[in-house]
Amino acid sequence: MVEQFAPALSVLESTLSRELGEPVRVRIKVSSTYTGGVNELVDGRVDFARMGPASYVMAKEMNPGIQLIAIESNKGKKTFQGVICVHADSPIQHVSELEGERFAFGDPQSTIGRFLAQQMLLDHGIGANELGGFDYLGRHDKVGMAVASQMYVAGALKEGTFKKLSEAGEPLRVIATFPNVTKPWIARVGLDPRVFGAIQEALLSMEDRKALTALNKDGFLPANDSDYNSIRAAIESSRSFGG
Repeated sequence: MVEQFAPALSVLESTLSRELGEPVRVRIKVSSTYTGGVNELVDGRVDFARMGPASYVMAKEMNPGIQLIAIESNKGKKTFQGVICVHADSPIQHVSELEGERFAFGDPQSTIGRFLAQQMLLDHGIGANELGGFDYLGRHDKVGMAVASQMYVAGALKEGTFKKLSEAGEPLRVIATFPNVTKPWIARVGLDPRVFGAIQEALLSMEDRKALTALNKDGFLPANDSDYNSIRAAIESSRSFGG
């Protein structure tokens, strides 16, 4: 993870040093859990963070003073796709046909792997009691592999992970897609306004292809808290999923 983000951090360091007129070193801290990352930001133990949409919504509820710096751009948009997939040989064609079947979710705090997937199931009249069982498997690739090996009839994961697994020969097929909001970069409460502005400028002006490729995005866009209202709705909806 540290090596993956090294190009982006290098660009940040050079831009911040220039903007602030002094040498800047950015130290990366990788949280092992969604909750851990949220708590680090909420408690002010890190200056800024990159996290998933649901994690941002939860962090904002816990500490309304945190501030959005920017949002990642996906081909100029603030959204990308999540998918519900089945085994390539499965007869199932629609989400409504998953009643009574076993379903694989990702992490319990995952935007795609839980909240948006459960919202879609509920939209088709399927809650926990209507499934034949479900589990939270953690990473998106684990969900895809579990469906490919027919341990579960269906599962939810990022479209990008689905494509990687399919290209690697895993027998998977999409039966539904749904939009997710791209990742936000967020500042802790009380961050020096000069530093906040410099980080924001560094992100919004970032054009280094190596750095952006490391993030798997093509740039950054101005962010608004309302960008994540759809995620708030999904989290609220999932409360009625049960289980």
